[in-house]
Amino acid sequence: MKSVVKITGEDKIGIIAKITGILAANKVNILDINQTVKKDFFTMVMLVDTSKTSISYVELKNKLEKTGKDMNLSVILQREDIFNKLNEL
Repeated sequence: MKSVVKITGEDKIGIIAKITGILAANKVNILDINQTVKKDFFTMVMLVDTSKTSISYVELKNKLEKTGKDMNLSVILQREDIFNKLNEL
């Protein structure tokens, strides 16, 4: 299943390493990445393939959200279809 990972917050060292490390450790393939930093505000959106992960979608979502919280970031994992519907507005 394709999903979108959206990360936002104050820019700091290690954001990409921590988030992509979780994805790699759980066999999630990154299909596309868009990342920007403006005035110390970090934004990254990744399209990922979760079809080969060995953990549940909820477990992956929780791991990403906990890491975000620990880094004072917003990290959201959404199915691609839901993400697209929410962004049509």
